[in-house]
Amino acid sequence: MPLNEKFLKPYNPQETEPRIYKLWENSGFFNPDNLPKSYKLKTKSFSIVMPPPNATGVLHMGHALGLTIEDILIRYKRMRGFKTLWLPGTDHAAIATQARVEKEIYKKEGKTRHHLGRQALLKRIDAFVEENRHTMTSQMKTMGASCDWSREAFTLDEPRNLAVRTMFKKMYDDGLIYRGRRIVNWDPKGQTTISDDEIVYQEEKTIFYYFKYGPFTIGTSRPETKFGDKYVVMHPDDKRYGKYQDGQKLELEWINGPITATVVKDKAVDMEFGSGVMTITPWHDTADFDIAERHKLDKEQIIDERGKLLPIAGEFAGMKIADARAKVVEKLRAKGLVAKEEPYTHNLATAERTGGIIEPQVKLQWFVDVNKKFKIKSSKLKGIKSGSETSLKEIMRQAVASGEIKIIPEHFEKTYFHWIENLRDWCVSRQIWYGHRIPVWYHEPKCVPRAGHESDIEKCKEIIVAGEKPRCEFCDAEFIQDPDTLDTWFSSGLWTFSTLGWPAFAETATAGKPGPENDLANYHPTDVLETGYEILFFWVARMILISGYALGQIPFHTVYLHGTVRDAKGRKMSKSLGNGIDPIDVAKKFGADAGRMALIIGNTPGTDTNISEDKIRGYKHFGNKLWNIARFILENTEGVSHEENFEKYADRDAKLLAEAQNLLTDVTKDFEACRFYLAAEKLYHYVWHEFADKIIEESKTIIKSGDEKEKSSRRQFLLRTLEQLLKALHPFIPFVTEEIWSLWHQPTANRQPLTAKSNLLMIQEWPIAGSTE
Repeated sequence: MPLNEKFLKPYNPQETEPRIYKLWENSGFFNPDNLPKSYKLKTKSFSIVMPPPNATGVLHMGHALGLTIEDILIRYKRMRGFKTLWLPGTDHAAIATQARVEKEIYKKEGKTRHHLGRQALLKRIDAFVEENRHTMTSQMKTMGASCDWSREAFTLDEPRNLAVRTMFKKMYDDGLIYRGRRIVNWDPKGQTTISDDEIVYQEEKTIFYYFKYGPFTIGTSRPETKFGDKYVVMHPDDKRYGKYQDGQKLELEWINGPITATVVKDKAVDMEFGSGVMTITPWHDTADFDIAERHKLDKEQIIDERGKLLPIAGEFAGMKIADARAKVVEKLRAKGLVAKEEPYTHNLATAERTGGIIEPQVKLQWFVDVNKKFKIKSSKLKGIKSGSETSLKEIMRQAVASGEIKIIPEHFEKTYFHWIENLRDWCVSRQIWYGHRIPVWYHEPKCVPRAGHESDIEKCKEIIVAGEKPRCEFCDAEFIQDPDTLDTWFSSGLWTFSTLGWPAFAETATAGKPGPENDLANYHPTDVLETGYEILFFWVARMILISGYALGQIPFHTVYLHGTVRDAKGRKMSKSLGNGIDPIDVAKKFGADAGRMALIIGNTPGTDTNISEDKIRGYKHFGNKLWNIARFILENTEGVSHEENFEKYADRDAKLLAEAQNLLTDVTKDFEACRFYLAAEKLYHYVWHEFADKIIEESKTIIKSGDEKEKSSRRQFLLRTLEQLLKALHPFIPFVTEEIWSLWHQPTANRQPLTAKSNLLMIQEWPIAGSTE
């Protein structure tokens, strides 16, 4: 057949890529239920749930990296014959999204959320999120993401809402969720609690003060918190203070006058630090709170939720803590209580989303108890039997320790275990309006008796956990819902199974009964979770916790962690530096294929990678090179059919074919081991430096002056190798490979591009046979 005239022009990714993606979409083959009967389907499925990007804005190069890795995996497994599901979605990202919208409203209208009211603010946020979700979906398609859009999910849509409410009630009924007063990370700027994992530590240079506290010397970098310090703590084995007894009272002079201090002996004190003696501020320090809990000590609040001193500070009441520090020191100096001061560098805790300085506070919040033992009803977890006693922390530990979940790169397992060992109860309540509202209802303070049933009010329940507003059985009082929302990571923790039909299919999945419409049984546990290493604790660990608890199974078999995408100089991309690269701009300028290759080659798991326009441009040239290779081969094989069972290869061609087969076998092994960066690099170097530079050049001579046997052999080798290379490169550069395949395998006489239901490259069989199950 004559060469398609498109090959007479340079490859045009801007014209090609949107058309090819539409072709894929129209085929319906992103949905594993729609694969053609001719497709050699394995009985085993392969599934990935997309880490949902935050609905706060557009995608960046970090998202592009994740999408590329996931799409490579999905396209490879689809070509291996697996029933492949890649489920897309977006995250409501409660704190970040509300903060973004509130900031815009205040900037444009000078109004706060309290001026608008809850419902009006939520309406504004919903509109903002919907627009961003649409934009992000479009961006994902531009990048070539071959996910099943018919199953697209959102962490705050109604199916996920039902799942979250169901999970909260289940954990509450099992005694794993409780309400209590504990110390939390309070963000005065965002006016909400945040988790330990949402803290960003910034180095701060300050002064470390040593004060005389009766007969002792104590040290602190925060003198403004010391107004309520009435406990002096020392290690019970410290011989320097052996004459002081636990519980002993001491009269001494302090900031606002004489106080009575109590000696406390506790092994948490570091005898080597400073004088080995410290006072504690239980309301505003986690370690101090723990000491107070152990010894049942009083806790006094010194700083309010806005970061200002309370009346306990006397003359300093109402002052911001930053302004009060120097004044407090001067007062202590005037009393002769300043022993010495020295420069001090430490890490200051700030809120990731707002930048506010974290102020620990004791607050009434909702927590998940990670240490409490409970009986797991049904378990497929290695080392944890059905009906046995376990804890959420043990589930998290055992899932990885048993080898049931593999983390790539492996060295992150050590970090994971260290985090688990130091894990505290998880505070899941947030003082914001956007998000999953806590499904807890409180009875009005006063009962409203019903005539003739006045005595029934003794039976009224103070708290009810329910998805819908309950009605009191015994009086006419109302129930009022908790105003707080749940930590975003709570809803995200359900992501692998809430997106697959839980809780509707909970029983069938537990019983392991796959069915035509039972996604939960068909695709859970998922196979791979690909995400950034920075959310190993934010998200990955919590998915293991919740899936293990709810389903008695792991959420995924493999965790593949990628690093941060940096600029050519190794700097983190940011608006302030102006060094960001927009993946959509990359697609417009160089083509998505070029961006994908630039992100993958040289990018080992768990490490940061540098990228630049020059690097991307280089891989645009690679796409052009492949296009020119295809043009040469098809131009010089006109009228020649590719014979799959051709055996009359010349010795040279047989050798070249064996080398190509060895390469593809090696590349396949790299795919199976998740070494995508190596697979891509090997294919790149073979295509450019071996196939194009040597074999194609050699072929020009053979086709021009060789005998008929040599020509026939070489043409069959070229056709076979082109077919195999297009298949092997397809997961990396899907657009240009699909376009070449389309123009080569046209089904109609006028040789128009493939129609939606034709023999697309995306569902062709992988060039190397063999089981990967």
